[in-house]
Amino acid sequence: MRQTPGTPGFSGKRFPLILGGMLRIDDGLEPKDLLAATGRMWELSAGKIDAIDASCPPGGSQGAPVFTVEGRYTARGWTEWTQGFQVGSALLQFDATGDPHFLEQGRRHTFGVMAAHVSHIGVHDHGFNNVSTYGTLRRLILEGRADAGDLAFAELALKVSGAVQAARWSRTADGGGYIYSFNGPQSLFVDTIRSCRSLAVAHSLGHVLMGEHDERIDLLERLTQHAASTARYNVYFGEGRDVYDVRGRTVHEALFNVNDGRFRAPSTQQGYSPFSTWTRGLAWAMLGFAELLEFHESDLFRTAAQATCDFYIEHSPADGIPYWDTGAPGLVHLDVDAPADPYNAHEPVDSSAAAIAAQGLLRLGRAIGDDRYTQAGLTVARTLLQEPYLSTDPRHEGLLLHSVYHRPNGWDHVAPGQSVPNGESSMWGDYHLRELALYIGRLVDGPYYTFFGDGVRR
Repeated sequence: MRQTPGTPGFSGKRFPLILGGMLRIDDGLEPKDLLAATGRMWELSAGKIDAIDASCPPGGSQGAPVFTVEGRYTARGWTEWTQGFQVGSALLQFDATGDPHFLEQGRRHTFGVMAAHVSHIGVHDHGFNNVSTYGTLRRLILEGRADAGDLAFAELALKVSGAVQAARWSRTADGGGYIYSFNGPQSLFVDTIRSCRSLAVAHSLGHVLMGEHDERIDLLERLTQHAASTARYNVYFGEGRDVYDVRGRTVHEALFNVNDGRFRAPSTQQGYSPFSTWTRGLAWAMLGFAELLEFHESDLFRTAAQATCDFYIEHSPADGIPYWDTGAPGLVHLDVDAPADPYNAHEPVDSSAAAIAAQGLLRLGRAIGDDRYTQAGLTVARTLLQEPYLSTDPRHEGLLLHSVYHRPNGWDHVAPGQSVPNGESSMWGDYHLRELALYIGRLVDGPYYTFFGDGVRR
């Protein structure tokens, strides 16, 4: 077990708040080996999508479903950042199975409830909500699997979404800038790197953001500036930035002085501390940078993707399912070199982080031709696609069990007799398990699946 300050025998002056083992990569796995497991997952997924559509209809007064309590999805009045995951899940179900019922459902809800998300100026979540819906619909149209009459509508929504997201802009003292989080113009979230998909798609469609005096703001340039700020301030590279600078770890939030754009401090909203690693934030960086590398060749994207993916491999339990934060205090009581234990009495795992991370590992492996990442991604996926992580109970509306939302705020349900959250699901965890399964299926029987949908790297 790794040592931390306060652990008997610890003597170093520079040691990160990190407890973690090492992912035991299965070098013999192939994508086709997981097809039976993904097929079973899609069978389970269908009923769950319809159950949630009935209990939490998109556009209903209860708000978008966020996480489950005793197996039933509930809303959380914070932001509606999960609505696109609900609607997009139906489109993914059609994509994988060809069942027209889910295409109709996803199309109807995209047209019926997602327009407000296209023009939403108050959040950093456009890539989550709009690329998961309008973007998926566009991709299906380009593949000849959905009505081409919807293409102009979907593309207009994606153009506007990318520009609205790009307008949420704070400048930094070094001449760059970032898309600021819903916390305000001082806040750069690591999550947003994956939401930059909205800028990428809008740019690929030839769109620009029009500013004051008709200034034409290039969306790819703005995306690249945001990615550079994320890499500089939210990702660590082992270069001595502070005493907790370990290559590949991430911090959830970076704070700036909005008067002059100077960086002030690392911070976190959903992690344990600014000096440990909230693993879902790490996973967002892994997948976000890997996808952007597929879209646009960049040393920046490659370096950040490799660093974060290496950290995940080197600091995850043996089966690749991380605990919610590498510095969570209860980890000192656990064997972090063993497979993760979602039913332990000390700290929750976060399976949603694993689902996001696995796709990032797979995409990076393919993008740079390194089988180590590919095999790591397949190893994590295999764990997620079986119990105790796959929800096989039809009465449970969730698909991926043992997801965590906001541990510091205590928003996750703790069942009677348990001391930490377990056994529940999140809308983003379910969506990303579906997306991971779709990606694996496309590796076996293409075409290759990208968010920009045409297989062309820019």
